[in-house]
Amino acid sequence: MATVSFKDATRVYPGADRPAVDKLNLEIGDGEFMVLVGPSGCGKSTSLRMLAGLEEVNNGAINIGDRDVTDLPPKDRDIAMVFQNYALYPHMTVGDNMGFALKMQNVPKAERQQRVMEAAKLLGLEDFLNRKPKALSGGQRQRVAMGRAIVRQPQVFLMDEPLSNLDAKLRVSTRTQIAALQSRLGVTTVYVTHDQVEAMTMGDRVAVMKDGVLQQVDSPLALYDTPANLFVAGFIGSPAMNLIEGKVTEGGVQVGDYVVPVPRDALGKLSGESTATIGIRPEIFNLADGGDGIGLDVAVVEELGADAYLYGTLSGLSEDDKITAQQIVARISSRRPPQRGAQVRLAVDPTHVHVFNQTTGERVSTAAGS
Repeated sequence: MATVSFKDATRVYPGADRPAVDKLNLEIGDGEFMVLVGPSGCGKSTSLRMLAGLEEVNNGAINIGDRDVTDLPPKDRDIAMVFQNYALYPHMTVGDNMGFALKMQNVPKAERQQRVMEAAKLLGLEDFLNRKPKALSGGQRQRVAMGRAIVRQPQVFLMDEPLSNLDAKLRVSTRTQIAALQSRLGVTTVYVTHDQVEAMTMGDRVAVMKDGVLQQVDSPLALYDTPANLFVAGFIGSPAMNLIEGKVTEGGVQVGDYVVPVPRDALGKLSGESTATIGIRPEIFNLADGGDGIGLDVAVVEELGADAYLYGTLSGLSEDDKITAQQIVARISSRRPPQRGAQVRLAVDPTHVHVFNQTTGERVSTAAGS
């Protein structure tokens, strides 16, 4: 097992006007499951390929354990990669696919067969070792690709969106299997995905990237509760956090005809700012009994049984303004939610309101609920 360190690692593609990955500094612990997440083009796959040796590092360094691997070829880095498209040899059996890398390393046949069988038992593939990949489902092929990585007993597993070719239901079951398997093996793993739900449910820690720059790295819950900036706040969470622009006033931030209470220390950090953005998770809202709260014109109601999601816009807007207005989402714990077209008031717990400087995008409020 080993740690992984990116030290100001930078990748600039020829002809590009900005780096694909810009001075990435990231420490990954021994045995840790680290997920790199972000939208398309954010640099997460490039970072993984730099670690694998498939992309040049133009500046900075990458270490695996105490070895500087920045200029080493992939075969000398002691890593194993699981690709999005499985990359299995169609003419070989499952067993031969899993053991091919060992064969190339001149591992004796008996040891090869033993390691393949051990991996097959871990992955439930014992009955498929003599089949060809074309006779397997997508989920089974992905497990074969995992098995091929496991038998090599590398220091680091690298996984590049390995579940993106699976259907929704299979993705859910396979991601729990991968997380459980990694925990059992204890191998340092770097996992790339654009799916923030996947990131939140699988990673020990999650690194959020945007435009080649690391925005924040923390545990999934910490990212959810204390996003560092507007991008992380809007990216992490499903449905996403409501990010609402308002006017800075003496007692808080005015949204429509309601002033959302904001702690004084946060208001102090907004000195000189006329507007700010507040962030409110959908589950923080409650239906207000009186006239106190953010006014919402309900456009859509999604009833899920135990609770419901209300989608709408701020009350008091003209029909033309509603078309371009930001949508607000509220999760309501009610068996009898308001109907579409209703006007409601949403009460807010001020201790769970995030406040962001609109100019810099940085969060200025302290941890929610602290």
